[in-house]
Order: sequence, then structure tokens, then C-alpha cells
Amino acid sequence: MGPRALLRWWRAPLWLIALATGAKSFADNPILGSERLNRRGLHVARLKLAHRLAWARRRRLAAAVPREWCEQFDRDGFVELRDFLPPDQFERLRQSLLSGSFPTREQQQGDTLTRRVAIGPELRRAVPELRSLLDDRRWRPLLAYVASTRSEPLYYIQAIFTHCPGVGSDPQLELHTDTFHPSLKAWLFLTDVTDDQAPLTYVAGSHRLTPERLAWEQARSITIAGSDRLSQRGSLRVAPDELPALNLPPPHRFAVPANTLVVIDTCGFHARGSSAGPHARAEIWAYARRTPFVPWTGLDALSIPSIAIRRAQWLPHIVDWLDRLGFKKQVWLRAGRKRPMDN
Repeated sequence: MGPRALLRWWRAPLWLIALATGAKSFADNPILGSERLNRRGLHVARLKLAHRLAWARRRRLAAAVPREWCEQFDRDGFVELRDFLPPDQFERLRQSLLSGSFPTREQQQGDTLTRRVAIGPELRRAVPELRSLLDDRRWRPLLAYVASTRSEPLYYIQAIFTHCPGVGSDPQLELHTDTFHPSLKAWLFLTDVTDDQAPLTYVAGSHRLTPERLAWEQARSITIAGSDRLSQRGSLRVAPDELPALNLPPPHRFAVPANTLVVIDTCGFHARGSSAGPHARAEIWAYARRTPFVPWTGLDALSIPSIAIRRAQWLPHIVDWLDRLGFKKQVWLRAGRKRPMDN
């Protein structure tokens, strides 16, 4: 072992502590990425414990969610609800959000541009329909159930633009998991999404730890050193032709009208669907990923109301600071004040 390798090992206590957190990168943590340890079941043990705790938390959260929604999620890993808001309320919400000009950040992956507006207290006050949605007694319990936590999600207005000038391919087009443990993403679509407009896709049932899925995870963890970069960082890629061996169906494409709410568990296989040409869509987007190895459903300091409603605004500034110090690269770049769907 050379001097450079020896210097890395001062971080060994941190790598060990990370086993009890949501740390997912095989490449950044030699313990998580150890072929020897993963042959002995390290990755699968973390996976099984995280899922066992998540489903235990969901059982305690289920009483606040309609039974048919829980049943759909438990079976498929997603819930799709059309006409979620009353038409008049939805139209006022859509007009307010799409006609307003807000501070934006953008990230381009291949030929796909994603624009986000962080939803904070000012925007909630300015758009009563938005505040009403985020406090809705159907919205909050459903998102908590899928996320397996009452911790407040991060909320954004998000717009997706496809076939923009760019280099390389969009990695979101590949079926993947976001991480090894249950977590949440949700979309309330502000515009229609047709089948040829890069719809969200999801492999129904892929959120469940079947024997086939566990064997696949074990094999991937052992051979991870030879995998693609994103898989090495914990977002495992799966090829469509692998799905039959996992007893899974082809991906479901969410070609849905505006005012449809889709909520998914992102440990299931999902991707951005293919697109026939340039298009744009807009949505209210929610994201929640918490430390997986805790039994409780709340007690999250980041969900204190005065903090929770500002987290989406604070987060990019914290990453800006870490980027300046050389600790983390900022991929969400300031793009000035824009309407969400401005070209």
C-alpha cells in the first residue's frame, strides 16, 4: 500500500460510521464498496434492514391514508391520482405559478435541461392555492406514507426541456434506483404529458425486496468496481432485458393530463421516458430522503416549520459555499429570474 493510499485511511472511522446512515456510494467508501464484505452480505444486510424499518414506519402512517391508495402503492410502488385538485383551484394554481417570474437554478444533463424554483415562505404566501395544496390533508399523509416519514419534503416548481443543445446522453433515460432505501419523489403535473414527451416511467413492483431482487443486488454489489460511474455512486442501473429475470414487467409510462399527482418510491426502478422531439413540461416536484436506520416517523429537526419551509431555498446556497471550499461540486447553476417555462 503506497503513501497516498495510506493517507486515505485516516477517514476509516467516518466510513465506518457511514454504515449507519443513508450513505450509498460504493466508490467513495471502501467499506461499502468492498467486494469481500459484500460477498459476505454487507450491502444486502443494509438493504434488508432499511426496508424492514421503512415498512414498519409505513404501518404506523397508514391510518391517515385511504386504503385504496395504500394498496396501490404497496403493490406497485407508485400512486397515480388524476384530477387531484378541484378544477378551479388547479387552474388558479397553474396560472399563478407559470405566469410568475422567480429566481431559478438550472442543470443540464446531456440534451435535457431541468429548471427549478425553490418553494419557500414568500411563494407560499403569494399563492394561496399553493399553500392550500402543501397543507392538504390528502397530500401530506400520502407523501409521508410513501416516504415512510413525516419529515417535510423539499418542494420546487420544476420544468423539463428536452432535445436542447448539449453533449452526451441524458443519464435519467436509463432505468435506475436513486438509492438502496425507500425514499420519495412526487409530481403534480401543471401541464399535460403525452407518451412521446419524455414521461416518467416506473417498473411496477420493483420497490419490493423479492428473492430475485436481493440476488440481483448482491451480484451488483460484488461486481460494482466494473460498473458504470453512476452505479458505483449508489444509483444502480438496470437494463430493460434484465427485468424478466427479476419477475418484473416492462416500465409503465405516465402519459397523464395536467392535475395528475404521481408519487413514487425511488428505490424502485424508474427513468425519464424517451422523447420524440423538443418539448417542455412543468410540475410541482417534491423530494424526501431521510436517514433510513431509525424506527420513528418524526422527530426530525429539519422539519421544524420555520426551518422546513426554507430548506429548499437554503440548500443551494450551502452547496455553493461547499463548492467554493472544494468539498462538493455545485451542479445547479443560477439562471436569473425567469418564468418556469421560458425558453
